[in-house]
Amino acid sequence: MIVIKTATEADIPRILEIEQEAISPPWSHGTLLSEIYREETFFAVARFDLDTTPLLGFVILRQMGDEGELLQIAVDKAVRRSGAADELMTAAIGFSKDEAMKFVFLEVRKSNEAAINLYKKHGFKTVRTRKDYYCSPVEDAIVMKWSVGFGN
Repeated sequence: MIVIKTATEADIPRILEIEQEAISPPWSHGTLLSEIYREETFFAVARFDLDTTPLLGFVILRQMGDEGELLQIAVDKAVRRSGAADELMTAAIGFSKDEAMKFVFLEVRKSNEAAINLYKKHGFKTVRTRKDYYCSPVEDAIVMKWSVGFGN
């Protein structure tokens, strides 16, 4: 069973490891730490059980009034397709609903079909493309939007 809980400072080293293989460019320890303590940020981690297994992945969603931005979601390469990303997205959308957000936005690499499919599964729709948004390598971003009006 996958368990979702609030990220803690002790989780940061493992989050940094997951970021190294999944996020380009990865965030710094200090940036992740500041997100943990932001009142308007939903920062959660996934494990197979509460505290005895390594982190499977994490999600960071920041609220700005009645909108949100999904800043990061990543799962360890070794456990992809385990359901962890799906559980993390479900938790992030649940937070969005609980906080009465009307919209949540995100950017995703145009080539990241697995992530795009996950977002679509959770009600995100494509709204536009940002040319050359990403570096290392340079790539367009697809901007996606979740809305309470999309049947969520």
